[in-house]
Amino acid sequence: MNKDNYCIILAGGRGRRLWPCSRDKYPKQFIDLFGTGRTQLQSTYDRFCKILPKENIYLCTNTEFASIVKEQLPELTDGNIIIEPINRNTGACVAWAVMTIGLRNVEANIIVSPSDELVLNEDAFVSNLTRGLSLVATHNAMLVMGVRPTRPEPGYGYIQMGEPTDTEDVYKVQSFTEKPEREFATMFIESGEFFWNTGMILANFKVFNSNFVDLFPETLELFRTTKPNQTLQDGIDFTREFYSLFPNISIDNAVLERCNNVYVMKCDFGWADLGTWHAIYECMSRTADDNVVLDSDVILDDCQNNIIKLPKGKLGVINGLKGFIVAEKDNVILICKKGDSSSLVKKYVNEVGMKFGDDFI
Repeated sequence: MNKDNYCIILAGGRGRRLWPCSRDKYPKQFIDLFGTGRTQLQSTYDRFCKILPKENIYLCTNTEFASIVKEQLPELTDGNIIIEPINRNTGACVAWAVMTIGLRNVEANIIVSPSDELVLNEDAFVSNLTRGLSLVATHNAMLVMGVRPTRPEPGYGYIQMGEPTDTEDVYKVQSFTEKPEREFATMFIESGEFFWNTGMILANFKVFNSNFVDLFPETLELFRTTKPNQTLQDGIDFTREFYSLFPNISIDNAVLERCNNVYVMKCDFGWADLGTWHAIYECMSRTADDNVVLDSDVILDDCQNNIIKLPKGKLGVINGLKGFIVAEKDNVILICKKGDSSSLVKKYVNEVGMKFGDDFI
């Protein structure tokens, strides 16, 4: 394995669109949705262990989830876990992790990845990501992993490809669109110009570092006055001390949408963002009646097009249900129309929180 290759896994999200199975205190990345014996976070870690040395894997989370991370990934040393003192989205914590990696290796090639994606073809994943790392090692550019959309999914991000490059399956990025309405998602697919954004971003250390310097000008000015040496260690110490001053901005907004030198690589590893019930339904294998049952014991009679997730030890007997989500966890059971479920679930989470309190969220 190439010792210059590193990975930053992002594991601080709340995952409310998969409520009630994903809860504020124990969100989706820490859950084994499919009964494989490994949570989404653990599966992501396993996947990257096939590509780069284990000691080169870093993880970003927050204080609330730090103990869960250490329990699920005891292989990670404390030095490889970046713990946000307060939530500042993914832009600041990735900058912190990049500086930490830079202390070890300024020649690093870095992957930034979500912790909760489904990959259907592990061999193709290894091949695509290894190729991507080789590209950013020799080019000063950002590279995003994209996959061809198979349906107009409004819960995903989309990348419009621009001019092709001299490298096969790599294109200049024309634009990014986050979670469009279904009408626009349909237009994107029909145009043939768009990829789904997997959220995986690759670049070498120098490219990441220079972009973060440009991104945080006001914070950087304070850094110059408080840490006159301005070493990477100074940068890490400053970030830890003044973390609350960093803008609350995602890595996509922080870097991809502001950087001119961004490219997308067409990948074929079979991908899904496990962010919504509807998205999980679309990517999973189904029964003869088009039901998706996630590691649950059920008897279904005259039921079609449903997705069902029940706790272990519970048996569901369901008759005549068509096009619904049935999901239960602890003190909440959700039964609602599947459709584009993310807006509905968000609505119910807010309403439940106001009426019944955080114990139900």
